[in-house]
Order: sequence, then structure tokens, then C-alpha cells
Amino acid sequence: MSSANVHIYTDGAARGNPGPGGFGIVMEWVGKPYKKEFSQGYKHTTNNRMELLAVIEALRKLKNPGTQVIVFTDSKYVVDAVMKGWLFGWEKKNFKGKKNEDLWREFLKEFRKHQVEFKWIRGHNNHPQNERCDTLAVEASKKTRLLIDSGFVEN
Repeated sequence: MSSANVHIYTDGAARGNPGPGGFGIVMEWVGKPYKKEFSQGYKHTTNNRMELLAVIEALRKLKNPGTQVIVFTDSKYVVDAVMKGWLFGWEKKNFKGKKNEDLWREFLKEFRKHQVEFKWIRGHNNHPQNERCDTLAVEASKKTRLLIDSGFVEN
């Protein structure tokens, strides 16, 4: 494993799927007592969109290009798409027939700015940062002022 400068923990949630949703992010700078949390809720979205948006928003917060990052997520959807190379095949085929094209395109922009590794962690398994992200995501989905997920399309 590379020596990462930043550990990012993310989780997404949707109540109803589709339904009200949110994401939670915990960012930790390795070797420093520096930690930040972020969350946001949306009126109508899906779990997969929130899982992916959490990673995008976390990567957007990194100010220095080339930052070494490990993203810890319980989303097989996100981890497998990147680590198994599916995403790059989808990109070559211009995302034909793929869901969440808008977010995958945004993800690729942010992903390519940094050195990003992914680590899958089992959800709801007493992993402190993952549990915190889950709490942040669920709480965000229950707020009264929710954003519109403009890229979400009902099938």
C-alpha cells in the first residue's frame, strides 16, 4: 500500500431507493490530528448515486493535485467499477446504456487529478469512520432543506 496523505471514508444512503438520500464524508490527513466531516441531502435520488457523489465531493475538497488518497467505502458499485476497470470500458463506449453517466464523468475528472486507491470495507461492521459516514448520510437525507439531484433520471 502506498503512503497516502489523505484517508477518505464515504457512504451514501437513500430511503426508498429512489427516495430522499444523502452522503457522508470523513476526511483524515495521515499523521496529523486533522479531520473534517461533510454531508449533504437530496430530495429524490438513489443509493448508488449518493455513494458515488460522496467520493466525487470528497475528491473535490483536495486542494493539491497529485494528492495520494485512499478512499474507504462500503460501495461495491464504486470500488468494482474502478478497480476492475469497468469504468474505463464504459468511458470508451461513451457510457452507452450505463446509469449515472453524469456522475461517472464528474468522478473521472476528479479521480485523474490525484493518486487514488480504493479499499472496500464491509458496511455496518463497527468500522468507526464508516459508521460515522453512514450516520452523516442518513441524517442528511432527513433534513428539511434538501437539494435536487438534477442528474437523477427515473427509469
